[in-house]
Amino acid sequence: MAGKKPSGDATYRDLRGELKEDKLRNLYIFYGEESYLREFYLKQIKDKALTGGLDDFNYHALPAKDFTTRRLQELVDAMPMMSERTLVVVTDYDIYKGDREGLSEVLSDLPEYVCLIFVYDVIEYKPDGRSKLAKLIKEQGLVVDFARQEQGDLTDWIARRFRALDHDISTEDARYLIFLCGDLMTGLISEIGKVAAYAKERRVTRQDIDAVATAQLDAVVFQLTDTIANGDFDRGFSVLSDLLSMGEHPIMLLSVLGKNLRQLYTARLCLDRRKGSGALMELWGMKSYPAEKLMTSARRFSLDWCRRAVRRCEETDLAMKSTGSDAKELLVGLLLELSDRRQ
Repeated sequence: MAGKKPSGDATYRDLRGELKEDKLRNLYIFYGEESYLREFYLKQIKDKALTGGLDDFNYHALPAKDFTTRRLQELVDAMPMMSERTLVVVTDYDIYKGDREGLSEVLSDLPEYVCLIFVYDVIEYKPDGRSKLAKLIKEQGLVVDFARQEQGDLTDWIARRFRALDHDISTEDARYLIFLCGDLMTGLISEIGKVAAYAKERRVTRQDIDAVATAQLDAVVFQLTDTIANGDFDRGFSVLSDLLSMGEHPIMLLSVLGKNLRQLYTARLCLDRRKGSGALMELWGMKSYPAEKLMTSARRFSLDWCRRAVRRCEETDLAMKSTGSDAKELLVGLLLELSDRRQ
């Protein structure tokens, strides 16, 4: 079962509601980062549109490289065989850069039996709201942005996925999984599968997650900063060594570390100004879990330390790019310096 979309997205709610009532439109545009949801609803539409068992005759895929308005017209005009509908899926064709007039003619006279979907996967959907084509699409179809899910919706979805695999997970550990592996369902699906296969008990633990989940770089560097906060340089150096041995470039690691330290500095400023994690979420556009972790970490550092850490990251970045010094040595030296809380 797919996760819910934030309540403010009316088009997503319209799509879900209409499909529950077995209603199909003639025209859709699907785009957005969350490819899991996009594919989920594409399959739902395909299942509802193609009911006669002759998918090869009634389903037509049209990639951008083969797109012409004439070819689209041919597919749209193709009558369904032993089915009430045909389904035409156009992938990664930028409708606003091609033959707008020709496309407008096709879209303005779609047969009742056709369901036409423009899917944006590799390229970005950039509507030209001032154009006649955009107005026509708004009148005739439904444009749906499959964006990243809100944290509450995502944790509910994770819990449902684990239950389908005969496991339970707490809300806090679901939030930790999102923090560790990212907030895209597409990536989380495989991580949930790995954790569920590994867990021995009904209840999934954080130890289960840490044992098999693949952490994204931002989360690992965040943990690296935490080791500094705890004064555990040996652990911090071990994490850094693992990252370097996996082929992560020192400049990239420094970039992520610098971002994390800037966020930590912002969190410290929020604390000093008696602001909560909500202010941090708004400033950085982050979810509540990492914001809360940053606020907790920031309590262990002084404002002067945070300011100096950000400055030293910038200086180290400049040294890596301009002096010819060994990048790994510079990064290790920075970590040693930051671990000395007396400075």
